[in-house]
Amino acid sequence: MARRGAGGRYRGLTQLGRRTAIPASPEEATLERVPSPHPREAYLVRFQAPEFTCLCPVTGQPDFARLVIDYVPRAWIVESKSLKLYLASFRGHGAFHEDVTVAIGLRLAGLLKPRWLRIGGYWNPRGGMPIDVLWQTGRLPDGLRPPDPGVSPYLGR
Repeated sequence: MARRGAGGRYRGLTQLGRRTAIPASPEEATLERVPSPHPREAYLVRFQAPEFTCLCPVTGQPDFARLVIDYVPRAWIVESKSLKLYLASFRGHGAFHEDVTVAIGLRLAGLLKPRWLRIGGYWNPRGGMPIDVLWQTGRLPDGLRPPDPGVSPYLGR
């Protein structure tokens, strides 16, 4: 948990402003959060990872996806450098698309306790078939409309 320090800086963060190696695995990665600047407002935050990679748990071959993460914060927002490092830690991790996508969503939801969170994993074809995995918590708050994820149906993505 980070606290505001003098000059608007955050103390307690272990990665921001420091040279940080990519964690060896998602389990070793540290996801960090900071206080939401507007905890009473319902606003939407989107992160996209257009070049996400992990490994097939059977063949060890790389799998590629575009991840789109939308969430509506309560008290916390994710610190973006820690999120980038966490996502990069999957490069050497073997898991099925469904497991990876849902595990990321669950970890973020557990850390942030958002009003709402949705993750879309838009995976490039494996065996000639693309796999799209969508997971979300609860219902989107009234009055918010997340933009289209920007990922077209598979036509050679």
